[in-house]
Amino acid sequence: MIHPINKVKALGLCSGGLDSILSGVVLKQQGIHVEWISFETPFFSAEKAQKASKMTNIPLIIKNITSEYLPMLKNPPCGYGTEMNPCLDCHALMFKIAGSVMNELGFNFLFSGEVLGQRPMSQTKNSLRYVEKKSGFEGYILRPLSAKRLPETIPESSKLINRDNLLDIAGRGRKIQIALAKEFGINEYPAPAGGCLLCDKGYSDRLRDFFQYNDSWNEKDFELLKHGRHFRIDAKTKLVIGREEKDNENILKYFDKENDIILQVDKIPGPIGLIFKATPDSDIELASSICASYSKADLNIPADILIESENINKIIRIKFTNKEEYKKFLI
Repeated sequence: MIHPINKVKALGLCSGGLDSILSGVVLKQQGIHVEWISFETPFFSAEKAQKASKMTNIPLIIKNITSEYLPMLKNPPCGYGTEMNPCLDCHALMFKIAGSVMNELGFNFLFSGEVLGQRPMSQTKNSLRYVEKKSGFEGYILRPLSAKRLPETIPESSKLINRDNLLDIAGRGRKIQIALAKEFGINEYPAPAGGCLLCDKGYSDRLRDFFQYNDSWNEKDFELLKHGRHFRIDAKTKLVIGREEKDNENILKYFDKENDIILQVDKIPGPIGLIFKATPDSDIELASSICASYSKADLNIPADILIESENINKIIRIKFTNKEEYKKFLI
């Protein structure tokens, strides 16, 4: 992107929600050149930000930050929220990375759509201050929607932006934002919720289990946490089985034949099962029984299970019981 010469340039974090959209439009109204940056990991995507960019014609930079994100996620200095969401340290890291892009591409300051008091943990004055200090760009982060309720930033004191034209929104209500959207002709925007898997209890339970039993990982591991039912058989053995056809497809998609084992009931409709890495035969038999219990196989008849990996291709016959008996292993 070629920036206009001598024009003030602002780079904003964009989630794609209404507050993000409004923060960018408010700055554009002052004649500032605005662009957005949005980040992707296995836990959240830039999909909403892409829609917001297309709707507003504000350019968008998308950056995958998984490699930087995972070390922080495993041990966030400020800890987690209700689930595995490290909101304060997440925002600090995002601003740190955005700040590097700001310097690299010649932007004057950063901004976001955060509203003071909208979220009781991550958008208090102390929380916003923590994020700013930890980002390494103290003074260069502007929150246009709540700026008049927050300390003056460097772009304001330097007269790069007119503070009088910024807003003083606070609290959890959204009437002001909705009215502004109407005023600016913004008719489509997502509901104010969700988007991050780290706030989801089911996903967070699986992630806690994963970190407890694994010292190394790759993106495939976190993608698989999104699909199927997960069973912890013991410290070395975890089983994933599909809930539906789409889960089965994704399990096969992420199957690593060099390390993983695939299980499937022979000639009977049922889930695909995946065991991670080398597993004792006794655990393979238990995992096979769990797979069979979620299939259409008859409880009174032993089931044949297809077992496949790089070095294994065989069928074993196992007895199994009602799936309720195996729920003690469910993560």
